[in-house]
Amino acid sequence: MQHIKYSILFIHLKAFLNILLYRKFQIPAHALHLQSVVNAASGLSADARKYDHVTPLLMDLHWLRVPERVKFKLCVLMYHCLTGAAPRYLTELAVPVASTARSCLRSVSSADLVVPSTRRSTIGDRAFAVAGPRAWNSLPSHIRTSTPSFDTFKKHLKFYLFQLSFSSL
Repeated sequence: MQHIKYSILFIHLKAFLNILLYRKFQIPAHALHLQSVVNAASGLSADARKYDHVTPLLMDLHWLRVPERVKFKLCVLMYHCLTGAAPRYLTELAVPVASTARSCLRSVSSADLVVPSTRRSTIGDRAFAVAGPRAWNSLPSHIRTSTPSFDTFKKHLKFYLFQLSFSSL
């Protein structure tokens, strides 16, 4: 029964997060509200009391906090773009620096992507063409380059973001 309750709750929470991600790739103003929804969901799925601390519950459930979850979704989509598993209109937005830079630059040997400049940081930085490459470039190079399969990439990415999310504890 516990597993069924957890599965149904997580499916609805994931759908809600995907809707927000579709609308805004960076959700600083809404992150606190969404994080409180995630916190309440973790409390429900773990049968916690009302005033129990949420961070241990999130860690036990292996749930990422909202900013890391957004970054996870963006990086997974960028991985699909780079491997050709995404639609062409998205794949065309993932331009490696190596294809545009001169061969004498150090960035040619990295796995960085071109981040287009924008006029407005409030609107333009939320576009997938900017937010996706920026999230990808912020990953350590060992995650971007040495992942033979999608499952391995997801595992390494989630482990990295999980450490980033809960490293201060």
